[in-house]
Amino acid sequence: MAEIGVDTGGTFTDVVCRLPDGRLHLVKTPSTRQDPSVAILHALALLHRDHGIDPASITRFTHGTTVATNAVLERKGATLGLITTQGFRDVLEIGRQFRQDLYSATPAASTPVFLAPRRRRLEVPERIAADGSVLLPLDEAALAAAAAALVAQGCTSIAICFLFSFLNPAHERRARDIIVAGHPTLAISLSHEVDPAFREYERTVVTAFDGYVKPVVDRYLARLQDGLRQAGVPAPLQVMQSRGGLAGTTTARLRPVRLFLSGPAAGVIGGRIVGASATVPDVITIDVGGTSADIALIAAGRPIIRPEAQIGGHEVRVAMVDVNTIGAGGGSIARVEAGGALQVGPGSAGSEPGPACYGRGGDQATVTDASLLLGWLDPAFFAGGALRLREDLARDAVQRRIATPLNLSLEQAALGIHRVLNAQMAEGIRRVSVRQGLDPRGFALLPLGGAGGLHATALARELGMTTVIVPRLPGLLAAAGLLAAATEHEVAAAAPAPLAGLDVAMVRNTLSALHQRAAVLMRADAASGGRAICSADLCYIGQSYTLEVGFDPAWPDLAERLYEGFLAAHAAAYGHAARVPAKLVNLRVVHTAGGTATLPEMALAPSGGRIEKSRRRIVTEATPAGIEAPVLDRAAMPMGHRFQGPAMVEQSDTTTLVEAGWNAQVDAAMNLVLTR
Repeated sequence: MAEIGVDTGGTFTDVVCRLPDGRLHLVKTPSTRQDPSVAILHALALLHRDHGIDPASITRFTHGTTVATNAVLERKGATLGLITTQGFRDVLEIGRQFRQDLYSATPAASTPVFLAPRRRRLEVPERIAADGSVLLPLDEAALAAAAAALVAQGCTSIAICFLFSFLNPAHERRARDIIVAGHPTLAISLSHEVDPAFREYERTVVTAFDGYVKPVVDRYLARLQDGLRQAGVPAPLQVMQSRGGLAGTTTARLRPVRLFLSGPAAGVIGGRIVGASATVPDVITIDVGGTSADIALIAAGRPIIRPEAQIGGHEVRVAMVDVNTIGAGGGSIARVEAGGALQVGPGSAGSEPGPACYGRGGDQATVTDASLLLGWLDPAFFAGGALRLREDLARDAVQRRIATPLNLSLEQAALGIHRVLNAQMAEGIRRVSVRQGLDPRGFALLPLGGAGGLHATALARELGMTTVIVPRLPGLLAAAGLLAAATEHEVAAAAPAPLAGLDVAMVRNTLSALHQRAAVLMRADAASGGRAICSADLCYIGQSYTLEVGFDPAWPDLAERLYEGFLAAHAAAYGHAARVPAKLVNLRVVHTAGGTATLPEMALAPSGGRIEKSRRRIVTEATPAGIEAPVLDRAAMPMGHRFQGPAMVEQSDTTTLVEAGWNAQVDAAMNLVLTR
């Protein structure tokens, strides 16, 4: 009996296999960008070949994927058509008044028009009133004609967003029936199912994004399911959602917009558990892979859940773990701009062809090439020895691309690459901390991913942080976090009503219907015995934006308690609260089942081998002339082991640079805790 967690990144695919006796088998293999499922199935074959894991023994299979996000970032989603209420064709393009670039001489579109250009946005006569009544029946002939016109333009997916459909979805449901009857292979996204809430532009955007990625996600998950079935895996496939809960593929394929932060969310779950194991509830996680760095803040042991987030530079209203993703990783390409400035990222060499030192045809200078030249990486032990690095190719790329143009020595150029990348990462950390009124100096830094440990002490020094917690398996923590995640389903409904004189029976009836819908989703994933949480979106009357407030529907004074909760949330978010009338906007329930608060397999017993493997010359900011430093084997360190920097700590999934001035100790949970 085995449980599998698979985290697919831009460069590597990480697999954790957990057995009932607590033993772990770990696999790290290069990602296959064109079809990520190929790398996953290859990893399963390696588990069988190297560790004897029979696919038929796998009882749980969890997956974090970047397929939905990549489809948006690379503009490789479906050819989408959008059908709206007559007169609202251009909502997607008009957007809101807010603009990112007010002073650009050639401003780019700040709304996601690429999802559906105007020729693929059509409107039909129909109208639902603001109270949910029908003002104008749906023109079914016009709807059928619009669908046929979009299909003629090559559309493979259609998003439908009718005015006030979140109050009365009858027209959207009928529209789907008509389209399916004539075009059964089309993917269809309905706004009242994707985002049943007011604010027409935001609802249109998230529905369009859902339709844009739906065929891509559907094909990928179907392909992976078929591959697992052919490999003999009986376990159902579960996928991480952006909120940090798992869902079965049936639900995930119906609501793919909820998979945008599928991979990073698993890393945050793992980071929360590791922080708790080190008795540090306030941590900032930074998951540095080959292509990007995902940064999240965990306060008082809880990650922040945002009601909306940016994907590809556009706000998308879907609940997500608050992760700030930047194009900074081991594969980030360094280049000299025309004006002589050194730039690093956001472009990445990925895994195909990868950094120059991979020896796979890449000739760009990357961060990994710089790390190798600084002595931070052992060319024979990269990714646990799965890939041997070529120092000669790294030297040639950095010399030709960076050192010579800037008239620097090779090691100065390599340090410069790291300095630029670290500045970008530090700014990313400030976005999730300082810009939200939180001082990063009160948090511990928790590096994840294959490259996080190389940047941790430099970032902490830059930000004034005094503690770094390196998990036992940082490069595989996102995959392990998948195994600790709960099955979770969220459903919501619009319920606009003033709090004064609130119809409590209406609230409870709406919640009852939501609980029934959530229970159906949970049963489809064979999840039982879970927990249910209720919350409401509230705002002042006349206000456009809401705040979420948790509540117990059994409260006898429900309206009063909701109002007081809203005032407290408003004061916390904005620094003030006025006792003026407020209203209920949406109701929401979240059902969860399973999940664990610990990762006992992270506390691996020490190997008993020699701790100091060798000594190696390394170059750091503090020692630009180079210094001989010990190379330590993380697997051999027992609980309580102490040492001081400078040192390199190697393990199969990552390497950690401990700079001079830092003290290190292995704690009771086998975390490596660095302090300065």
